[in-house]
Amino acid sequence: MTPVPAVGIVCLRGDEVLLIRRGTPPRIGEWSLPGGRIEPGEAVRAAAIRELREETGVEARLIGLIDVVDGVFPDLDRHYVLIDFAAEWLGGEPVAGDDAAEAGFFPVAEALTRVGWSETRRIIEAALVLRDSAASTSEP
Repeated sequence: MTPVPAVGIVCLRGDEVLLIRRGTPPRIGEWSLPGGRIEPGEAVRAAAIRELREETGVEARLIGLIDVVDGVFPDLDRHYVLIDFAAEWLGGEPVAGDDAAEAGFFPVAEALTRVGWSETRRIIEAALVLRDSAASTSEP
């Protein structure tokens, strides 16, 4: 299986995290982060903003790269290289679109219980640390 480059976005609005319920494989029906494949010739950060908009209708500003995660699904013969970003919500209320069956903001504790994949929970927690450390270094 050939690795496919993809993006994931942890969009934060105060103490809430934006999640989507997956409408397509892999992990269909599970709560996850918005994201998807990077199009040929598309910049990674542009892909993150585009996927967020397509799946949820939400606008955000990227605040940093969190990590790169391998999502290997042998039963589907798929291997995604997930480039995960943290983002700060700018506007728009979530509406499921594209590959998402549902979309919504959830308090962090609830979001962490909704997400089934431990790597996604780790990425959400890392996004919070990234946001908090960025906020503390920008204060006088």
